[in-house]
Amino acid sequence: MNAAILACAPSDLIWNGINWADVLRQVRRLQARIVKATQEGRHNKVKALQWLLTHSFSGKALAVKRVTENQGKNTAGVDKVTWKTPGAKTNAIASMQRRGYSPRPLRRVLIPKKNGKTRPLGIPTMKDRAMQALYLLALEPVAETTADPNSYGFRPERSTADAGEQCFIVLARKSSAEWVLEADIKGCFDNISHDWMIKNVLTDKLMLQKWLKAGYVYQNELFPTEAGTPQGGIASPALANMTLDGLEAMLSARFPKSKQSGLKMNMVRYADDFIITGNSEEWLENEVKPAVVEFLGERGLVLSPEKTKITHIKKGFDFLGWNIRKYDDKLLIKPSKSNVEAHLGKIRGVIKDNKTAKQANLIKMLNPILRGWANYHRHVVAKKTFNRVDAEVWSMLWKWATRRHPNKGAK
Repeated sequence: MNAAILACAPSDLIWNGINWADVLRQVRRLQARIVKATQEGRHNKVKALQWLLTHSFSGKALAVKRVTENQGKNTAGVDKVTWKTPGAKTNAIASMQRRGYSPRPLRRVLIPKKNGKTRPLGIPTMKDRAMQALYLLALEPVAETTADPNSYGFRPERSTADAGEQCFIVLARKSSAEWVLEADIKGCFDNISHDWMIKNVLTDKLMLQKWLKAGYVYQNELFPTEAGTPQGGIASPALANMTLDGLEAMLSARFPKSKQSGLKMNMVRYADDFIITGNSEEWLENEVKPAVVEFLGERGLVLSPEKTKITHIKKGFDFLGWNIRKYDDKLLIKPSKSNVEAHLGKIRGVIKDNKTAKQANLIKMLNPILRGWANYHRHVVAKKTFNRVDAEVWSMLWKWATRRHPNKGAK
């Protein structure tokens, strides 16, 4: 479908008449060619294919479909515009041009974290989201081809359950490593070096630079962005992953005989949280940690001193909402105490805020929270935890019911 058809046909009919199976096939075919060119090290060929994809009707249509059908479809940026009608979506496809494109600043909101602090979230406009989604279609094949083998965060067909399984594989045996370096990067998304990304990420440099330097608006005041990639941008997780990719290869190159010499080095990473296993506390502290610090320093990142620590497996550590610990040579992965308390606190808050709500409405609010949490932990050792949460929730609901119906008996 070309520009002439877009210009003369009614916009509602164009959107409703798109053959999505064909669109997906066209995009997948170009993505497969990008993967092949990346594997062969032909960077100019990769750039040419990325240009084809980002200028194709199929790529633009798929990008608009993604940003108008995801969870944030009703959340507007600084221009307060959303695309809800078929006509608006068709016009959006026609407006997606590289020439003359200038991104708007992000609308910043602050999300509360469990430690009492806040996490900044940047919300781009619909147009900027669609453009990022389009260029992500061309970047993702490169990111997936060059990614670390044991990186599990924000990647297609991978999840926290896979990261948990890999932790079990590297720690469960009697002969497995007993020491674990728990690493946490301080403000990862906010501090990645722009210069490093522009120099090393294989994508349209001009577009990337425009997004990184777009700035943000908070309380009607414009602020510049000197470093980092905004949390909330569609391309941000892929850019953060590409920044940290290569850490596993660097460690393998720095310690080539770590497997044979009994150093038992393994790495598992989910986004900016990662663990590295080793045979001794001293080796992790004096050799592995400095190598990680050096790797991150090149990218403008530092480890968080309060969250980065080295732990013995018998003492256990928390990772991705689970507690991973050995009990008499048997490794058990359970829901962590902080995760359970946060979950119960959330349920308590919902019940407290709906003291006078109808029973059916309260059930409708609680079910997705309970089901989602249970599905997250169903792969691990969670029977006792589930029983405890079940009892706590029953107790909360009993109090809610007796307050709501003070004149009714227990039956």
